[in-house]
Formats: sequence, C-alpha cells, structure tokens
Amino acid sequence: MNSVLSTLRIFEEVAARQPIGVSELSRATRIPKSSVQRCLVTLQQAGWLRIVDSGRGARWGVTMKALSVGLRGAGEQDLRDLAGPVIKRLAAETDETVHFALRDGDDVIIIAREDSTHAVRVFVETGTRLPLQATSSGVAILARLEPAETEEILKHDVNEFTEPLWSSEELREEIVRTAERGYAVNMSTWFRPNVASIGAAVTGFAGRPIAALVLSMPEMRYDPSQEKALAQLTTAAADEISRLVSAI
Repeated sequence: MNSVLSTLRIFEEVAARQPIGVSELSRATRIPKSSVQRCLVTLQQAGWLRIVDSGRGARWGVTMKALSVGLRGAGEQDLRDLAGPVIKRLAAETDETVHFALRDGDDVIIIAREDSTHAVRVFVETGTRLPLQATSSGVAILARLEPAETEEILKHDVNEFTEPLWSSEELREEIVRTAERGYAVNMSTWFRPNVASIGAAVTGFAGRPIAALVLSMPEMRYDPSQEKALAQLTTAAADEISRLVSAI
C-alpha cells in the first residue's frame, strides 16, 4: 500500500510542477531518489507520465491519458453544459457561428455549435471528426502542445481531403505564428473553401490544450480590420471555458 501511495504522490507532484526532475521530486516529497525513479518508470509504463526534456537529466510531465480519464469522468454532455453559456454569448456578441471542438488523439470532434442568425453562415455538423492539421481549432491546439508532441502529430499524412492542405513547412510556420499571437486564423486554407475562422485553445489539467473554441464566418463577411477585436473576444471566451474546466 505504501508503494501505491508513493506512486500517486509522485504523480500529483509531477502534475503540479511539470516539467520536473528526479532530484526535485525527491526533495519535494522526501522520498528517496531510487524510489522516485521506480515510481516514475511505473507511471511511464502505465502511460500516465512521459519524459518531456531529456537534456541534462530527464524531466517528467503528464500525458494525455490523465486528461482523457478526467474528461470521460466529466462526460461530453457536462462539457457542453459547462461551455454552453460562453459559446452562446460569443455567438451573440459577434453574430457568427461558434463551434466547440474537443481533442481526441490526432483529431478534433465538434461537440457543440451555436449558429449565426445570418442567412448565409458556416455550418459544420456536431459529431464531425477532423484532423488537427486541417482546422483552425486543431492548429490552435497544436500551438499549445510540447514541440515534440506536435512534431509526432505532423508526421501523419492527411489524405482524405480533396482540397490541398498547406505543406508541412507552411503548417509549421503557421503553428509558430499561432503560438506568438495566441490564436489561429484560417482563410480558406483548410477543410472548406470560402470560410474564415479564428480558433483559440481551451486548456484543462496542468494547462494542457484539450479543446478549442472557433468563430467561423463566410470569407465574404470577414473584415481583416476586425480580426484583432474578434480574436480578443474568442480568446477571452476560450480562457473563460479553460477556467471552468480546471475547476471541475
């Protein structure tokens, strides 16, 4: 039983302090380094922890498994209920369609939508699954992941689209730009032509990106001079949902 409690304690410390090394964990928990190392290896083998920085001694962080378990415990319906009022408010403020996309591995799934009142509007059916590389929601998420995890995802080709996607190098450059400005912009580049969208990541456990909020509109209605104002509304709404999710 003591070994189980020690392992759980190590996991909690990594989640709170990541990335963190063995020596720091040993000092924080007052557990011998050899025991800390055994706990870390056990958690790694079980898929809960991973090495996020191998330079000058391994540093550890949590994987998506912990997040996935937490999300399954809350349930998609609970997440929709949680985000619903924020999504409705953003749609009302902008009078454009808002999608809430949940990350599922290398994809995103649209789990909620609030439609614009305009006769011409963007429509993506709830339940639609799309690769991270093919949407502004996915790029917003990719920009918040550890670089090694992003690179692993970008190794996977996206072949199901008839419209050509950006080259890998162009996509990497866009991910960098997204990280710098705090939101992703899609101008008819991914998934659907003649659609403009602004995506902002939603974070959860340990600051990991778990979803994204996306403001979508026909390209003909997109005004570049309003991009920053719309992005500010979108990122503020995404941050609000992040706080709500973290409080679950």
